[in-house]
Amino acid sequence: MAQVMDAYSVSRGVRSVFYMIPPNESSFQDVEDVPQYVQQATPFFMGLMVLEVVVGWLKNGGSVVTISDGITSVSAGMVSRLPALFMRGCEVTSYIYVWNHYRLVELPWDSAWTWWLAFLGVDFCFYWVHRLSHEVSFIWAAHQVHHSSEYYNLTTALRQSLTQQFTSWIFYLPMALAVPPSVFAVHIQLNLLYQFWIHTELIRDLGPLEWVLNTPSHHRVHHGRNLYCIDKNYGGALIVWDRLFGTFAPETDKVLYGLVSPIKTFEILHIQFHYYRYVWRKFNRYKKISERLSAVVNGPSWTPGKGRLGEHNVPCVTGKEMPYNPSWSLTLQVYVVTHFLLVLGVYQDVFDSRMVLSQFTVLALTGYIMLTLTSLGYIIDQRPRAAVTETLRCVVMVMMQRCGYMKPLLPSLAVPIEAYVSLSLLYWGLQSVSQLTSIKNKSD
Repeated sequence: MAQVMDAYSVSRGVRSVFYMIPPNESSFQDVEDVPQYVQQATPFFMGLMVLEVVVGWLKNGGSVVTISDGITSVSAGMVSRLPALFMRGCEVTSYIYVWNHYRLVELPWDSAWTWWLAFLGVDFCFYWVHRLSHEVSFIWAAHQVHHSSEYYNLTTALRQSLTQQFTSWIFYLPMALAVPPSVFAVHIQLNLLYQFWIHTELIRDLGPLEWVLNTPSHHRVHHGRNLYCIDKNYGGALIVWDRLFGTFAPETDKVLYGLVSPIKTFEILHIQFHYYRYVWRKFNRYKKISERLSAVVNGPSWTPGKGRLGEHNVPCVTGKEMPYNPSWSLTLQVYVVTHFLLVLGVYQDVFDSRMVLSQFTVLALTGYIMLTLTSLGYIIDQRPRAAVTETLRCVVMVMMQRCGYMKPLLPSLAVPIEAYVSLSLLYWGLQSVSQLTSIKNKSD
C-alpha cells in the first residue's frame, strides 16, 4: 500500500508541474486541505533541471547552465520564499478576507465547472498581473529580478522576486466574489508550476498547441531583449490572452535574453533591489508632482512628454553578444557549490521544521541564509570585500554548528563538515589579513 501511495505521489508531483491534475483529484472543501503543490514539487524541479543539463550536453555538446548563473537563479528563488517562514502568502490571505466579507455568490467547490472557471480566471488575472509588472515602474522594480538572467534554462524559472508577492495579490481579488478560496489556492499554485517547464531552449516547437498554450517558444520571446520581444507574451498557462489583447509575438530572430541594460553581477541583494534605487533617483529628478508620480506608475521607459509607456531605447542586437560570465578558478567554483549545497540543506530544514522552531531561531537561520547567499555572490563576482564577508560568514557558521542550529543530512557527516568549515574560516581569515595588510601598506 505504501508503494502504491508513493507511486501516486510521484505521479501527482510530475503531473502538477504540467497542470495535468484533473478536477476530481484537486477539489477540496477547505483551504487547509489543499496540498502544498509548489513545495512538494521541489524534487521534480531538481530532477528536471538535471535532465535538462544531461540532454543539453548530449544535444549541444555543452552545458545549458553556468555555475554562477544557475546558483544565482536558485538563490533568488530561495530568497523569494523566505517571507513564507513568517506569514501566510498575501494572495491567499487577502483572497480569504474578501471571500469571507464580500462574496456575492458561492460557487460549489466540488463542481468541475467551478474548477475550469477558476483555471481561466487565475490565468486571466495572471496575464494582467504580468502585463502591469512590465508597464508600471514600481512593480517592474520587483519583476525585473526574473528577467535579469542572460541565460534561459530551468534555473531561470526559479529566479523570482522577494517583493513581487506584495503587489500581485490585488489582481486576483475579483475572483473572491464567487470562487471558493480552496479552488483558488489550487490554481494559483498549478498556474505557477506550469510556468517552470517552459523556461528551456531544448523544446523548440509544440505544433498546434502553440496556438492555445504558453510554450517554451512563446516564453523565450517574453524573456528576450530584442526589440520585437519587448513587452510581449505575458500569458501564464495560455497564450490566448496575448492574441486577444495584441501583445503576442512569435519567435523569429534569435532571442537575446536578459534586461535591456544587463546588470552584470551575481550579488543577490543587488539583483533584488537595484531597480528600486533607480526609481527613487528618477522620482527625485523631477520637480512637478505629476512628473514624480508618473516616474513611479508609468512604464520604465517613460520620460516627460512621452506616452504612458515611453519609448523603448533598446540597444541594437546583433546576435553575437555574449552573456556576462567572468572567469574564476575551478577551486572557487567547487568551494561555492559545496557551501551552496550546505546552505540549501539549512534552507530546506528550516522550512520543514519551522512549526517547532522558535521565532528567534527561524529569524537567525533566515539571517544566516541571506548572509551566505550574499557572500557567495561576492565570491562569484570576485569583489574586494568577499574575503572579509566570507570570514564573517564562516565564523557565524561555526557558531551555529556548535549551538546545534545546523544539522547535517547524515550524522556521519557532522565531523567532516565541521572540519571543512573550520578550514574555510582559516583560509578566508588569512585572505582578509593579507588584504588589510596590503591596504595599510599602500596608505603608508
